[in-house]
Parts: sequence; structure tokens; C-alpha cells
Amino acid sequence: MPTYDFIVIGSGIAGLSYTVKVAQHFADRNIPIKIALITKTIAEETNTKYAQGGIAAVWDTDDSFEKHIEDTMVAGDFISDRTVVEMVVREAPERLRELIAYGTDFDRKSDGSFDLVKEGGHSDKRILHYKDSTGNEIERALLAKVKSFESVDFFTHYFAVDLITQHHLGEKVTKDTPGKQCYGVYVLNKKTKQVETFLGKTTLLATGGIGQVYQSTTNPTIATGDGIAMAYRAKGFVQGMEFIQFHPTALYNPGKKPSFLISEAVRGHGGILKNQDGSTFMEKYDARLSLAPRDIVARAIDSEMKIHGVDHVYLDTRHIPKEEILQHFPMIYAHCLKELGLDMSKDMIPVVPAQHYLCGGIIVDHFGQTNIENLYAAGECSHTGLHGANRLASNSLLEAIVYAHNAFEKSVSQYGTQVLPVGIPDWDDAGTRNPEELVLVTEMAKELESIMSNYVGIVRTDRRLKRAYDRLELIYLEHEELYKQSRITVPLCELRNMINVAYLIIKHARAQRQNKGLHYNIDLR
Repeated sequence: MPTYDFIVIGSGIAGLSYTVKVAQHFADRNIPIKIALITKTIAEETNTKYAQGGIAAVWDTDDSFEKHIEDTMVAGDFISDRTVVEMVVREAPERLRELIAYGTDFDRKSDGSFDLVKEGGHSDKRILHYKDSTGNEIERALLAKVKSFESVDFFTHYFAVDLITQHHLGEKVTKDTPGKQCYGVYVLNKKTKQVETFLGKTTLLATGGIGQVYQSTTNPTIATGDGIAMAYRAKGFVQGMEFIQFHPTALYNPGKKPSFLISEAVRGHGGILKNQDGSTFMEKYDARLSLAPRDIVARAIDSEMKIHGVDHVYLDTRHIPKEEILQHFPMIYAHCLKELGLDMSKDMIPVVPAQHYLCGGIIVDHFGQTNIENLYAAGECSHTGLHGANRLASNSLLEAIVYAHNAFEKSVSQYGTQVLPVGIPDWDDAGTRNPEELVLVTEMAKELESIMSNYVGIVRTDRRLKRAYDRLELIYLEHEELYKQSRITVPLCELRNMINVAYLIIKHARAQRQNKGLHYNIDLR
């Protein structure tokens, strides 16, 4: 079984920026190390790739750290950790300069300054972007940088199954067990269909979001909450799972999954939300109108849809000059034209809220350290305290690079102190057989998505949450029996993770007895 100094699970902005820094640190010191970068499909397929809008940072002299901090606190319904918010906001410019040094290209004005834009919840223009495909540009630059290091071994089409802890040495491990440690991960090689053992002195989870537990999501199909579920099973602490962000403006195109995102930046550039008769409605809900924080806008759209008995509302960009639309939103323009024959400069865009981002996750400290020794988490799978009850637009990529940097600093400072135990067993699938009816997995996944969308969505009730809990328990019991009997497959493991994640979302939603940010329960009004 291979042994690595660092194992990184996930190849989005958090995993890649961490890998770059670790590799560069030891290369500068001529210290040979081995880094395993594990990703479940191709390296480019990540949540990061689909981030359109941009990354927030204070650049303009008219802006200030204090304003960005306050905007973040307001959006998070004042349950964000102010110490964390201040740290992330103040570190932002330096981390952005590093991305630029790696080769990331952000749009600039004719005078060479950054073309900063404003998004919902922000009091100033502070969003750096690359047209309407910022995440893809960051992913491109970071991947190129990572591939320049000989110390990094890429493992594409490898699926992380479970973290290795003392539990696998026969010790009883509970959430209260002191000194829990991570020794690496069991990984399914999708090509050979064999589970391989990766031993690691330090492991970073950078596995992204949970969108596939919902029927409608902007997340790619890989977003099945794998890192959160693995950490939870290893007795890692998880928090804030009730705070599910629904992006207000996904393109209404029934049957398409993932949903195509109509970026917040479109509203920042002047797009106006309207009903089917062309009337505006946001003035009824918030003085900031179409640029209110996402939780408010999503609930407003949900309310208007129910009032009028319709499946979507519209985003009107017809007043924006076509050349500006083509300059700033070429990907969105082309997609609408191709998929719906819709010209943004002439037609209103049908939009509907879709699950977009998780504000909770694996609890980490300021350095991305979990409650399990030698296990770190960064990006959407982590809970840092930055987002509180609702994420401010374009703070997610920022959080990922700040915490990847902090995790890098902490983990390299501890390099050489970790000792891997002897006797870690290989994966044991004795007595299992190939699953005969994969349709069972498919149908259970569909049922789970339906439960979460219908009962644990934008607006909740106590009865809906209890119904979701009861029905999920039946799926859990059915899946557990199948899992114990079967040789593992990716669909089987992804469903296992989605069940774990759905359970945590429901559990935390039932325990939350205040309407805060993204959690809105009618029975608590």
C-alpha cells in the first residue's frame, strides 16, 4: 500500500491551491515528498469549474475591509464568526495576488485596473471576475501550476470511500474518543473496480458540496457530499447543515440536471426580476430589490411563484446593451440561445431557485484542522464560521483559498511529527457479491432527492421535516442491507454519502428553532 506525505481529496480551488503551496514549499527546500491528489472523475470536473460570478476582495480605495466585513455579517444574519470574517476579508487581497501570480486572468478595464463589479448583498464593487466563467479560469491556472510539480501524483477516476482511523485497527471510536487520528483513506479505483489503501501522514478533504441530494441544483453530478459523509462516519464534528443556499436565478429548463446558473453578476449589471406580466416584485420584500442577499431573493421568488401558481419568474436584461451582454456574459448568452432559443437582449430569461451552496459542513479551526488529528478540510465541505446562516455572493472561492493557505501553513509546520501505525488492514469485502439490481440504487436516490426537495427546501415546516426524517430512515435501512451484501460501486457509495448528508441536514433543521438566514420554518414565525 502506497504511503504519502500529503493526501488531497478533491481538485477544486481548495485542493489545488493547497497542493501548489505544499509542493512549492518543499521544492524550495529541496526536500523530497509525495503528494497524492485524488479526484473522482477528471481533475477539471469540480464545483469550482462552474462558479460564474467571481471572487470578492477589497481592491478599490473607495471600498474598505470594514464594509466587506459588515456585508458578510449582515448576509450571514449575524451568526457568522466575526473573528473568522475579519481574518478572511483582510487576507483576501494577498491570496488573490497569489492566484494572479499563478496565471489566473481577471477582467480589466482599458486603463489596466480590475473591472470590479457589484453583486447581491455587497455595498461596493469588489468582485474580481473573468467574464462569466471565473471558476473555470481559476481551475485552469491552478491545474497548470500543480502539474508542474514532480512531487504530485494525480489519481483521476478514483473514488474516496472511507477515512482510515483507529477504528480500522480494531479500536472503539466514538465522537467523544480523545486523540482520534486519520491515517489516510480507502479509495475505489474506478477502472479496476478494486479498493486501494492510501496511507497518508496528512489528509485534506476538499470535496465540495452536496447538491445532488436535491432534484434541482446548480452543482455538477459529482457533488454528493462525500467528504462530509466520510468525516461524519469517522466521528468528525459537523455543524450548520440546515443552512442550504438556493441560488435565486437558475435557468428554468425542466429535466436538465444540473441546472444552469444565471450568475448573480447579471443582476449586479442591472438585470431586474419580474413576474410573467412584466411587473416587478422585489420592492415588496427588500429595499435592495433584485440585489438583496440570496436567501431573501430566493424566498421572494418562491412566494411569487406560489401566489401566481407558476413554475418560474423572469430576469429582464433587455435594457442592457447587447454589446455589454456579449462582453460580460458570453457563456450565459450562448447557453440561453442554444438551449431555449432565447436572446437575452430581446427576451426575458425564465428563472427559478435551485440548490446552490452549503453553508455548513465539517467543523474546522482557523487552520482548517478538524477534530481528528492530521485531517484538514477546506472549501464548501468545511464549516469555518464565515458564512453564518447565509453566504454572501462570491465569498466562497475566497474562503477556499484563505483556508487552503492556513491549512498549508499548519500542516507543513507539523511535517515529520506524524507516525503511521503498523498493521493497517487492506479493504475487506469478503462475503460480498456484485450488486444484481442497480435499479434499487437509482430508485432510492430518486426518492431521496424527492424527499429533500419537497420537505427540506426553501420553506419548511415541522411536519415536513418529520416526514422527511421518517421516510429517509426507511431508505437508510434498505440501503444498509444492500451495502453490507454488495461489492462497492460508485453509485452505491454516493447514495450512502447522500443518505448521511440528508440525515444531517434534516437533523440540524429540526434542531434549529429560529428562522435565521437560509433556514425558514413557517411554524417558527
